[in-house]
Amino acid sequence: MSVSLRLVSLLLGFLPAFCAASMMPAIELPVSGISASQLAVVYLQADPQSEKIARYYAAKRDIPEKNIISIALRAENGVVQPARFAVQKKLLDARLGQNIQAYALAWTSPYRVGCMGITAAFAFGFDTAYCSNGCKRTRSSPYYNSGSTRPYHDFSVRPAMLLAGESFDEVAALIDRGISADDSQPRGAVYLLQTSDAARSVRKILFPAIAQSFRKWHRVHLLKQDTLQNTSDILFYFTGLANVQGLDSLHFFPGAMADHLTSYGGQLPHSSQMSALAWLQAGATGSYGTALEPCAFVQKFPNPYLAIWHYRSGASLLEAYWKSVQMPGQGNFIGEPLAAPFRGYRLRMQDRKLFIESPVFFTGRYRVYALDAGLPRVAGDFRLRAGEKSIALEPPFSAAYRVERLRD
Repeated sequence: MSVSLRLVSLLLGFLPAFCAASMMPAIELPVSGISASQLAVVYLQADPQSEKIARYYAAKRDIPEKNIISIALRAENGVVQPARFAVQKKLLDARLGQNIQAYALAWTSPYRVGCMGITAAFAFGFDTAYCSNGCKRTRSSPYYNSGSTRPYHDFSVRPAMLLAGESFDEVAALIDRGISADDSQPRGAVYLLQTSDAARSVRKILFPAIAQSFRKWHRVHLLKQDTLQNTSDILFYFTGLANVQGLDSLHFFPGAMADHLTSYGGQLPHSSQMSALAWLQAGATGSYGTALEPCAFVQKFPNPYLAIWHYRSGASLLEAYWKSVQMPGQGNFIGEPLAAPFRGYRLRMQDRKLFIESPVFFTGRYRVYALDAGLPRVAGDFRLRAGEKSIALEPPFSAAYRVERLRD
């Protein structure tokens, strides 16, 4: 926590006994995203590395054993036939409880189901409405830019993300990065590149709003250049090129998002262009790419504004990325699904008040319960205005609190 308990006790002299025992109060925040118990980890039958990755991930994230499930998918050149997928997906779903809200897929290839990216096929089932024959729009995701923390409950959609890498060690390092990102609340920078490739720079129309909205928390760099090199403070990097140079000279914060708008970044592990996997190999924690020709529709790629906003509001990497793509049917999401750098809190003492500060707070009404022995008691009702990220509690203080978001 940001407060030295000993210093507070000496200066204020009024904190209760739990503080004297070198404990700050525990805070239960409002639910802001999918938890480990709500994630199914799926691995390929008869693929020892896939199963090893699944079990490593489950152990590291304390995912229940019952959530680790195998599937029999056979692929040719990374592509699964839709009819076989439909049968296997039905068998898989029959084994899942209603609490399961999302998938972690413990492999890199197969990356496609017919005309769909494999993460979209797991989310929606195989459905040609999410495909495009030529340069056309596709069906939109009902999960796009939603406030849902339970997508299966709300939309019958289980978003998926590939735990991707060319070796077990690569994926293990990715998983470890995601875990180290949790509640780190990094102040890393945002890099938005408008490149010389005009067709792949269509997201430039979003860049000014990002700079305006997030400059309070991050340095936002709007750059007209093709290459970013020798940079060590990257939390978000969005660009548009078929191949991105200089990745080996970059350093990413744990939890970083990075992607390049191009046609075949979602072909894994290799592509005729640069595969999105290159971002993870360079140190990013999540990326996105399309597996089939999408044409330059901005709706088929991550909206950086929405990705950053949802991530900063406590969503996991999987949730923030999925909520940023309006038409994800041809794409693949890759990375560590549960990484959540902004899902947490800090405590601060000021003017004899205890401030709970958290990125998961946003405009609206809250009620705080003190969890003393016996029944919870209401410690206060609060209304936060736009941009406010803290709640101030008055003494006497309790050992634990629960914060609930109220409906307006």
